[in-house]
Amino acid sequence: MSMAQVIQDAWNIQAKWLVVLRPLSCLYKIGFNLNKTLYQKGFKKSYTAPVPVMVIGNITVGGSGKTPLLIHLVEYLTQKHVRVGVISRGYGGKGPFPCYVDTQATAETVGDEPALIVQSTGVPMAVGPNRQQSIELLLSKHDLDLIICDDGLQHWALNRQIEWIVLDNNRGLGNQKLLPEGYLREPVDRLKTGTVIEHAAHPQSELHMHLAPAQPYLLNRTEYQTFDPNLPYYAVVGIGFPQRFYHTLESLEIQQFQCHEFPDHHDYEIEDLDFEDHYPIITTEKDAVKIMALLKQNPEYNRDIWVVPVEAVLSPACYQVLKQQLLEQGISIS
Repeated sequence: MSMAQVIQDAWNIQAKWLVVLRPLSCLYKIGFNLNKTLYQKGFKKSYTAPVPVMVIGNITVGGSGKTPLLIHLVEYLTQKHVRVGVISRGYGGKGPFPCYVDTQATAETVGDEPALIVQSTGVPMAVGPNRQQSIELLLSKHDLDLIICDDGLQHWALNRQIEWIVLDNNRGLGNQKLLPEGYLREPVDRLKTGTVIEHAAHPQSELHMHLAPAQPYLLNRTEYQTFDPNLPYYAVVGIGFPQRFYHTLESLEIQQFQCHEFPDHHDYEIEDLDFEDHYPIITTEKDAVKIMALLKQNPEYNRDIWVVPVEAVLSPACYQVLKQQLLEQGISIS
């Protein structure tokens, strides 16, 4: 097991030994605050795009549900005739950057989440560590009303007009410590400066969302098969908070599944999908993007792989706030 996975597991159970990492957290805090101050004081330059920018991010490391939220917002805004584009760091992708993402782009090149976003929505998208270059690439190809930045909440080099911070109450804030003692990227009081969208089954605020699973589908079969929740499955998952996926499986009344966890954005090898028997695999859409590319390289692989799609469901107040925030930027939707 890698050290990153060891620390991830320790965060999830709030292990007491994490206190030995406090000196590193202090260094992280000093460096983070210094970098932020340099941008705020103008010693480092921030880029202001010619169209409004909306950042969707979180203050924690690991999954919070922001990708399904982004996909839903892209679909919603497109239906409202808002010309929207998306940029992302392209974490896990090898580039070269900036890279325009189309429906043929692979996770190996652009990252798993950008590949999923474009395959799900067809939205214009560009990825790369330099967000300005990504925006300029997008605008050279499309006339856009709004750009959504996937993650990038802590990317001070990019000015933004709207910030949505996804707070996953299922996972919480852990020990509320900064990296690496805890899994916070920023102090808790950062939640006071953006629009907080509570991700919870039993929310406490008006601005909330949850993920609703849809019927699982087969990734590697052309013929129709009915999904059977009574079978035993291998739950293969490489996301930031795999426990959420296990809860989803339980909500689908899948009682028998063996967990096989990998680090977030894991680069799968065919050996990761080999087991001694022939029971099927079940996984997330984010993982499926990488697994599908792997299956194309290994056409002899014949184990059934089921994928569980999820959709973000937002409270009515989220749409009201979004409409008001966009109106303030000169974008009117009915």
